[in-house]
Amino acid sequence: MCSWCWGFAPTLDVLLAELPADVQVCRLLGGLAPDCDQPMPEETRRYVQRQWHRIQERIPGTIFNFDFWTECAPRRSTYPACRAVIAARQQGVDLDARMTTAIQRAYYLQARNPSDLDTLMSLAGELGLDTADFSQALRSDAIQRQLLDEIDQSRSLGAEGFPSLVLEEGGRRRSLRIEYVNHRAMLQQLDHG
Repeated sequence: MCSWCWGFAPTLDVLLAELPADVQVCRLLGGLAPDCDQPMPEETRRYVQRQWHRIQERIPGTIFNFDFWTECAPRRSTYPACRAVIAARQQGVDLDARMTTAIQRAYYLQARNPSDLDTLMSLAGELGLDTADFSQALRSDAIQRQLLDEIDQSRSLGAEGFPSLVLEEGGRRRSLRIEYVNHRAMLQQLDHG
């Protein structure tokens, strides 16, 4: 549910497709905003909407459906969506990226709220997941622990923002500079460590 991650997604897809075969990718969730049932404060709503406009200006081709702000009850709560990605991943490794994309499309294009469990359950069904298993996993303590572990691991890798890319090589780690519209610049960073 990171707006900048949504803008970065097309470039990330190209980057991942062109990575050298010996580079292994480990996707981790960073959390962003803990569980909250309270409506998003008006000041935060304005801030996020300004970010959407800024992203559209900085990353050509990025689209946001601003109807979200009138059709949904926004909350500053991304952990449910993070748990949904982990619950989907349990049914198949490829479902991690597919659920992430489904959540992003629902949020940014379809004005559906991925902070709501009903939305996440609908997305699981649309992806063809076993919805009974997904529902049970989504609400489990084990998935919550996994999320907190991934957040801790992200932080220990030095991932300080969203999105982040960290290269680990020979026991050393370094953050790669995010290039929102230039995957080649990030590929070059792999060569110039």
